[in-house]
Amino acid sequence: MTQADAALAAASTSARDDQPGLGQGSGDQAGASTRERILDVALDLFTDQGFDGTSMREIAERLRITKPSIYYHFSSKEEILLALHMRMHELVKPVFARLTGQAITLESWGSALNELLDQMAAQRRLFRMHERNQAAIEKLHLHRKDHDDEHDDIQQRFRQALGDPSLSLRDRVRMACSLGAVFGGVLMAGDAFRDVSSAELGFLVKDAVRDLVTGRSA
Repeated sequence: MTQADAALAAASTSARDDQPGLGQGSGDQAGASTRERILDVALDLFTDQGFDGTSMREIAERLRITKPSIYYHFSSKEEILLALHMRMHELVKPVFARLTGQAITLESWGSALNELLDQMAAQRRLFRMHERNQAAIEKLHLHRKDHDDEHDDIQQRFRQALGDPSLSLRDRVRMACSLGAVFGGVLMAGDAFRDVSSAELGFLVKDAVRDLVTGRSA
């Protein structure tokens, strides 16, 4: 092989290595893997440094890929933040899908919240990222009509459950307060419980929800 041939082969290999989504596997699986790796790294950086304090270059450097590789999967840093925000929506959807089409009771509501808490505890860092970057996420709401529709749908499901006239006012108020306990204990608390393990925090929030739903402490 001549020097020219060797140089051409090396250039071809380098070009293949820089192509988005390549590295492990092939085709759609490799692309999906790269996309998820981008989201995972961005989650860490957005949580630790904030959305505004993180650049696309830093995300690329952490992944050891090029910036064009990131732009192949996401058109902007805002698109990455939106994808992370939508992960939260995906945690909530299955829980309320369980309640759809059936008579809601305090017991079924409490069971659904326990399931939601398990998922939230497993994705606790995602919620910390959300809390730290509220201003940036609010901007998404101003420019993304499709996201607003999704958000409104989830809120409407909450309201329908809490407005069910077949339930007593006492029960519906308890349901609303227990929902506040879930999001207050995990989402709005920010770093207040940072030193508490996810397992312990989940147990304590479940205990608070149980008090509210069953009226055990009354």
